[in-house]
Amino acid sequence: MESSLRTLNVNEKARITQLSASGEMARRLRDMGLTPGTEIEVTGRAPLKDPVALRLRDFTLTLRNNEADHILVERLENI
Repeated sequence: MESSLRTLNVNEKARITQLSASGEMARRLRDMGLTPGTEIEVTGRAPLKDPVALRLRDFTLTLRNNEADHILVERLENI
């Protein structure tokens, strides 16, 4: 089941299925490595839940929630 990246909890893993952004925001997200098929893990959240820290492709990235809303993911089972 697809959901927004914003809905993931800390230590949850997911795979990006789609970007719902367009234009400049879509280009920025793709440039940061957030492309369909990429596996991510939420590694932390700020005290007010914004921004969110992600681990992907051997680096850590932080995103604002308004950016995370445009990234659709499917949750992966934690092994």
